[in-house]
Amino acid sequence: MWPCDRLAAQSLPGRLSDGDFWKMVVGLSEDGGGFVSDNIISNEIEFQRAIPELQKSREHGVYLGVGPEQNFTYITALKPSMAFIFDVRRGNLLLHLTYKALIELSTGRIEFMSRLFARPRPIGTGRDATAGDLFGAFGAVAVSPELAQSTLREILNCLEHTHGFALTDDDRHGIAEVYRSLYIGGPSVRGDFGGGSWIPSYSELMTQADNRGRNHSFLQSEENFRMLKKYESNNLIVPLVGDFAGPKALREVARYVKDHNATVTTFYTSNVEEYLFKGGSSASFFANVSAFPLSGRSMFIRTYFTHTAAGLRTLLDPIRECLKAVSNGEIQTYSDLISRSKAPGP
Repeated sequence: MWPCDRLAAQSLPGRLSDGDFWKMVVGLSEDGGGFVSDNIISNEIEFQRAIPELQKSREHGVYLGVGPEQNFTYITALKPSMAFIFDVRRGNLLLHLTYKALIELSTGRIEFMSRLFARPRPIGTGRDATAGDLFGAFGAVAVSPELAQSTLREILNCLEHTHGFALTDDDRHGIAEVYRSLYIGGPSVRGDFGGGSWIPSYSELMTQADNRGRNHSFLQSEENFRMLKKYESNNLIVPLVGDFAGPKALREVARYVKDHNATVTTFYTSNVEEYLFKGGSSASFFANVSAFPLSGRSMFIRTYFTHTAAGLRTLLDPIRECLKAVSNGEIQTYSDLISRSKAPGP
């Protein structure tokens, strides 16, 4: 059963038309901005550790997230009715549109990875292969410039002609650059986070596991990929240009969720809140979050970069309780926020 069918009280659509999807992308977005790095892929090697705890909730409302491909793993594991991805960089929106096209064009993981990395299908790979098997196999295959060129044409044709999205010349150029970064880097591509051996590759990110040893990656199984493809084909992952503390994007999505009698179940913030506290805009962010319909199980997922040998930690925090602490004046600094957040259990 499709997730949104399980909650009769929620009137979220099971599918958005192409026109409605694009109206959201354009109409709910706000002016973009820059960031300290160009996050073509994630750098959060332990992000799956939160999944078992989050799966204990049977609610399938709205997922909110930020950044690139880690959202796909959270979405396929948590099965929300709908998802919105915010990022202050328009480049992230173009990255998600690129993924949308590649996922919709592909019948399975092998075809998707062949397009994503512009490499011919490795000999001997099968549908039962793990993510580790597939990344190892594709890592041994050279880039095909011809496949890269034909795939870029497919991406743009899917977005502009199949869906009818009105891309600008800058959008087309941005999509071409995003796609080039992915296929040139290949399975070993790493994000631009200032260098350092700690930065994981795409392959390493997709082959990690939760505390129980289970890999939830959207590329771990055909089942996971099919689930993601259904979301994308139904236009239920909506990427937006949005500042967490901005005046429009979060507020407009909150209105949409409320109008559809739905609730936010998960808000993956990565470590964006650290920058909001540094910039003095954390109060605006929490005011924006308070506009969303929430339940007692609505949860923040945070990433805390410890700046120690431990690297980073994935932390959880009930949203309602966090907002109450903010209202009571208990959270004045980013350290206050992190100290109240808890690591997921085993």
